[in-house]
Amino acid sequence: MVDFGHWLIDPFAHAFMRRALLEVVMMGAVTGAIGTYVVLRGLSFIGDALSHAIFPGVVIAFLLGRSVFLGALVFGLLTSGGIVVLATTRRIREDSAIGVLFAGTFALGVVLISTTRNFSRDLASFLFGNVLGVTTEDIWLSALVGGTVVLLLALFHKELLLTAFDRVAAQAMGVPVFWLDLLLLVLISLTIVVSLSAVGNILVVAMLVTPAAAARLLTDRVTAMIGLSAAIGVVAGALGLLISYHADVAAGGTIVLVATALFGLVWLFAPAHGALAALRRRHRAPLGVAPESQVVFESPEIRTTQP
Repeated sequence: MVDFGHWLIDPFAHAFMRRALLEVVMMGAVTGAIGTYVVLRGLSFIGDALSHAIFPGVVIAFLLGRSVFLGALVFGLLTSGGIVVLATTRRIREDSAIGVLFAGTFALGVVLISTTRNFSRDLASFLFGNVLGVTTEDIWLSALVGGTVVLLLALFHKELLLTAFDRVAAQAMGVPVFWLDLLLLVLISLTIVVSLSAVGNILVVAMLVTPAAAARLLTDRVTAMIGLSAAIGVVAGALGLLISYHADVAAGGTIVLVATALFGLVWLFAPAHGALAALRRRHRAPLGVAPESQVVFESPEIRTTQP
């Protein structure tokens, strides 16, 4: 029988595991926090697009012998700005702008990578993450970027929520919607870049969406949703790291699988909005009366009431 205490503690006798734990905890907290805004704005696709749009930046940085982080960051910021600018064109919707830039930037990365034959190992780390290989410098960089993201989210919390739920009212009140859209996309880009070492380019969108989606089933208040989403991200990161160590499998994929499993449990058992709770209400409802399914928002402390 496995001693749970040893199972939990022994891996962290290794310095690389302690560094990995710090990295995934920060990644889980930051992706969980900003993921709330991604889910409430319905921007899941943009997270996926931005995670792929930074690909040419990574390749260019590799070819020039520069920091991969810096290359990814530059292309993330350029793509964020491009999406917001294109979306201001009356005949181009935001999803169209995302699709155009997503495809174009990723295609550029594919063309650039075809010019080198020595990118396979770095490409694997970029796509799938290599959290066990993070350095102390990586951790400090993640702490700096993650702290900046969380600070800006806190400073512009009310404005970001207002633009998420009533853009017309926000514009009428003189709220700078364009700049807030740009800010949110820049923060998403920063979060994606800082999460690359933990879960990689392919899986980072799951950490932006899954913890926040689970948190939304657990609470009716956005501030609580942010905290719960960050907590779920941290738990998924730490538990996924431990499981991957003992099972000798990829850490990034395991972290995302744990987050998905947590979402499944919440979806089933959430006290107010879970599937079982909805089933119980349906059985208790009088014949011919449909259960309430409308989402109600209240600003600035937005509350959601769902079945």
